[in-house]
Amino acid sequence: MTALTLPFPAHVRRPLAVIAGVVALVAGVALIAQVSGDRGIPPVAATTDISVGGVEVNVVGKSPEDAREQGWKQAEVLAWKKIGGPDLPQGQIESMVSAILIQNERVGPRRYVATLGVVFDRKRAGALLGATGEQAHSAPMLTLPVLISGGTQTMYEVRSPWQRAWAEFQAGASPIDYVRPVGAGGDSLLLTYGQVGRRSRAWWNNILDSYGAADIIVPIARLERQWPGGPIKATFTARYGPDNTYLGEFGMTAPSEAAVPKMFEMAVARFDQMFAQALADGKLRPDPTLGRQNIQVSPAVQALLEASRAAEAAAVAGAEPMPGAAATTAPEAQAVNSFSVQFATPNAASVDSGLAYVRSAPGVRGAATSSIAIGGTSVMRVSFAGDVNALAAALRSRGFQVNNVAGILVIRR
Repeated sequence: MTALTLPFPAHVRRPLAVIAGVVALVAGVALIAQVSGDRGIPPVAATTDISVGGVEVNVVGKSPEDAREQGWKQAEVLAWKKIGGPDLPQGQIESMVSAILIQNERVGPRRYVATLGVVFDRKRAGALLGATGEQAHSAPMLTLPVLISGGTQTMYEVRSPWQRAWAEFQAGASPIDYVRPVGAGGDSLLLTYGQVGRRSRAWWNNILDSYGAADIIVPIARLERQWPGGPIKATFTARYGPDNTYLGEFGMTAPSEAAVPKMFEMAVARFDQMFAQALADGKLRPDPTLGRQNIQVSPAVQALLEASRAAEAAAVAGAEPMPGAAATTAPEAQAVNSFSVQFATPNAASVDSGLAYVRSAPGVRGAATSSIAIGGTSVMRVSFAGDVNALAAALRSRGFQVNNVAGILVIRR
């Protein structure tokens, strides 16, 4: 049945046009609101120093300055004992301190009450603590902290105490190489709870390339509030990999809402221990299906691919493929190298078309974007069986103009 569309009268079309304009304006504002605003928590710089937090002091001095000085000295001694250091004079302990972190303090005319953190230099204190040996480290792991609370699942869409706990975690001494996104700008659109359920290796490869990571770990915090102002039960679950593989879980309870940040701080440390144990057990290894460069194609299959590309190139050039071209001798195996290729991307469609044309070039084993700039110049990583000059020649055969700038190819059509 053919649908019949009746034209609107002129006095109806004008209000509809105004309404459509308002809807488009509102949609644009909503899109801007999704990537702007007060979101994003930069992670602290990683250091291998030994950090001890939650040291409480309560001292009296001759003046506010003297009370604070005495409080800091007491905190250094208490922190040293807290990590199991041997008995040493206060002056020697102070010589190993690289920083004092003020978590909370109250200063009176002669009294100092505070909760402090003490950071010891690992080079000077490590030998006394028996921590001089090197430890194995994991591959870079993209960290996606998920918070499930009040029926919603959030990651980087809004600021949360769970994201802050991971951003403030001092991971320098951990065997896990955490890659912690800031959560601002495009992170809030790209890294959402829905991504955890994705299984597409191509999609995950693009995300991991953007953040310089090799695999994914997902620490999940699920909060259940018993009643307003009452205790909060939390279930923490560790998952990893593109298949969202279960690793383990544990529970904690905060007596009130004010105690949730402290609970999250303890939970992050517990997660770090779980991931470190998984690494030691051989579980926390990068998924081999995520490594494009590690994919090997058999010589027989590669010969068929090369013959197919040659036939396609001949057809595009207007020439008939030679009979029996598919039965020619397989080319000698060449080393596969990775090169950076810059290409103009005025719109989203140009990204897909650029990748498709480059992938169809003879000798190209794979191509994926490592940086996308719509309206500017994007970058792709190309795996090619040959050197950079051979790659340039292959791209010219696909109709590109190619310039070699210090080993980086710049192409345009």
